[in-house]
Amino acid sequence: MTPGKAYLTPQDIRPLAARSDVAGTFLILHCWGVIAGAIGLFALWPNPLTALLAVMLIGSRQLGLAILMHEAAHNALFKTRQLNEFVGTWLCGWPIMADLKAYRHYHLTHHRYTQTDKDPDLVLSQNFPTSKASLKRKFTRDLTGQTGAKQLYSQIMTFIRLAGDDDAIEAAKGDAAQAFKSNTIYTAFPVFFGIALGISLIGDWWWGLAFWIVPYLTWFQFVLRVRNIAEHGATEMSEDPLRNVRTTFAGPIAKTFIAPYWVNYHLEHHMIMHVPCWRLSRLHALLVGKGLGEQMNVAPSYRAALAEAGWA
Repeated sequence: MTPGKAYLTPQDIRPLAARSDVAGTFLILHCWGVIAGAIGLFALWPNPLTALLAVMLIGSRQLGLAILMHEAAHNALFKTRQLNEFVGTWLCGWPIMADLKAYRHYHLTHHRYTQTDKDPDLVLSQNFPTSKASLKRKFTRDLTGQTGAKQLYSQIMTFIRLAGDDDAIEAAKGDAAQAFKSNTIYTAFPVFFGIALGISLIGDWWWGLAFWIVPYLTWFQFVLRVRNIAEHGATEMSEDPLRNVRTTFAGPIAKTFIAPYWVNYHLEHHMIMHVPCWRLSRLHALLVGKGLGEQMNVAPSYRAALAEAGWA
C-alpha cells in the first residue's frame, strides 16, 4: 500500500505527509472560486467564446472536486477525519454525484492491487494502447455528452432498481465508484441539481443547465478519461511501482483545463498515498534526488501520454 517506503526513509516521508487545514481550505475555496469566476466572466462578457471557456473551466473544476474528494478519501485534505468526511462529502462528492465512502473503499483496493488482476481500475487501463480511431470515438462520445448522459441515466435507473434497499445499495457501491458515481442519489441528486438551480437563480433560467449540467456531461467526462489514460493506460501489468503508473508533466494550460491540483503526479501519489496533493511535486523531486529518475515512468506532456496509449 506504501511502496515508497522501499526507497524513502521515515524522515523523508514524515514532513511530506503532514496535513494542513489552511491548505485544504484554500484548495476548496480555489476550486469553487474558479467555478464562480467562470460564470462571472460570462456574466460580464456574454458571448460564445466566454460561454465555451466557462464550460471548460467548470468541467475542469468538477474534476478538481473529484480530486479533492480523493484527497479526503485518503484523509489528506484536512488534519482531522471529521473535516475530511464532511467537506469531502458535501462540498466535493455530492456536487458531482459522487460518494466519498464508496469511493474510498474501492480506491484503496486499487492501491493495494495496482495493475494486477485484482485491480478494480484495470477495466480503465487494460485496453491500452489502442487505435487512434478508437480514442477519437471515445473522446467524441465524451465531448458530445453521450458518456455523461449514459452514466447519469445509469445512476438514476440503478437507484430506482435498488428502491432504497440499503443493503443492496451498499453491495452495489463498488461498481459505481469507478466513475466517481453514487448509488445513494437521494442525497447526491438534490445537491447536484440544487447547484444548477442556484446558478439559474443568479442569472437566466438556462444558466444552471449551461454552466453546471453541460460541463458535467461533457468536459468533465473528457478530462476524466484523459486523466485515467495518462495515469495507467499503456503501463506495465506488474507490481513495480516505478513502471505500473505514470506521472505526466503539465504546463499552465494543461493544469488549468485538464490536470488541476497536481493530479498529474500520479506515480508519486502511489508511492506515498497519504501525501497531500500540493506536496507531490516535492515528492517527485525527492525521488529523482534518490537516483530513481531514469526508472520512473514519466511522460513529458499529456500529448505524449496519449501517444503512448494510441494517439500517435
